[in-house]
Amino acid sequence: MKLPAIKGFDEEAFNKYFKNTGWVMFGKILSMIVGFVVARFLGPISFGDLSFADAFTAIAAAIGALGLDTFIIREILNDPTKKDEILGTSLLLRLSVNLLLIPISIGLYLLFHKLSDNPGEPLTYVVALLSFAAFFKSFNVIDSYFQSQVQSKYVVHIQNICVIVSALVKILLVVLHMRVIWFAWALVFDGFILAFGLILLYQNKGFNLFDLHFKKERAKSLLKQSAPLILSAVMVSIYMKIDQVMLKTVGSSAVGIYSAVAKISEAWYFIPVAIVTSVFPALINARKTDHQRYIKRLQNLYDLLVAISLPVAIVVTFASTLIIHIIYNNRFEGAEHMLPIHIWSGVFVFLGSASSQYLLAEGFTKISFYRTAFGALINILLNLWLIPLYAGIGASIATLIACASSAFYILLIPKTRQQGIMMLKSLLLVTAFQKIFKR
Repeated sequence: MKLPAIKGFDEEAFNKYFKNTGWVMFGKILSMIVGFVVARFLGPISFGDLSFADAFTAIAAAIGALGLDTFIIREILNDPTKKDEILGTSLLLRLSVNLLLIPISIGLYLLFHKLSDNPGEPLTYVVALLSFAAFFKSFNVIDSYFQSQVQSKYVVHIQNICVIVSALVKILLVVLHMRVIWFAWALVFDGFILAFGLILLYQNKGFNLFDLHFKKERAKSLLKQSAPLILSAVMVSIYMKIDQVMLKTVGSSAVGIYSAVAKISEAWYFIPVAIVTSVFPALINARKTDHQRYIKRLQNLYDLLVAISLPVAIVVTFASTLIIHIIYNNRFEGAEHMLPIHIWSGVFVFLGSASSQYLLAEGFTKISFYRTAFGALINILLNLWLIPLYAGIGASIATLIACASSAFYILLIPKTRQQGIMMLKSLLLVTAFQKIFKR
């Protein structure tokens, strides 16, 4: 399949990137379909319990990653002879922190459960299992090594094998009508088989995991560099997951219905990531050689992402009842009222993904962090106000406003305001009409 050309970008490079990421998309699409099947089987309450536990432990998992991925790649590229030291130090740091986070997550959940006005059935075992699942993500340092060698295709193959195995396991659990605790075990199994696959891959490429070693000085250096990214990752996690945690105060059913809607709305969020990643080298090249071309390419990128996201949001808005019926067979009552609101968050997520590349190209990392923190704060404050009044609909409204606020935060900063205006022109179809009349 030939993809449509993007004005101002290398069509051949763009198509080549999408061919290379085809298997990544396969894995995401399969996971999405299985996710719909599991949600439909579990229903609002059980799916709500699983989604709450997943969201609750995801915030801790963001800490456990230690923001090391980028620095592992950079350090290996700078000094390949120290590969075993860099990987060994990073792995031990992650294993130690993730192991420590398991009892902390359980303790925080027990406190949350005790203080909640509507605690529901205790989910201690589910939270414990999902905390343990995050422990296996420590072995993603192996993925970082293969990225540094531009050999990510091997990791993608392992990931897709794991996705297929995971899909078969979850479908089997659905067929056998197993309880929610078994699906929590399935998520632990997902983490285990991916870690095991990465270790096998590393060994099969002629390396030995036991050659990895820890060095205290390297640990200090890595943590010093990654500290701001740890905080940033936590903010992103809060920004994306806090609504599902806060909805638990209304009840598991409210979490389940909202999470089922979010699964549909967020199913396509990998598309802007794929597009902006593919065109980023062209943006950097234009910035170095021709500033006008750089600005034009950014405007074309905003226009493209609006051209993709806006029609989808409009179609889903009017077809929400039918979509919910087809995917969930009306098991999630009220979801058809949330989806037309939540789906519009995607428009701002698409624009935010593109402007994030601009902030990265310009070195505005602090602004990028402040933007995420601003979105997280808006989300929390609006959820505190709207969830007690409107439950899942309130959370959907909060998410939409938070995504829009975060995307257009750059309007508040003088040196990034022009990019915010460019995004507004794309969103309001000003540039689209200009191109039409120009023809």
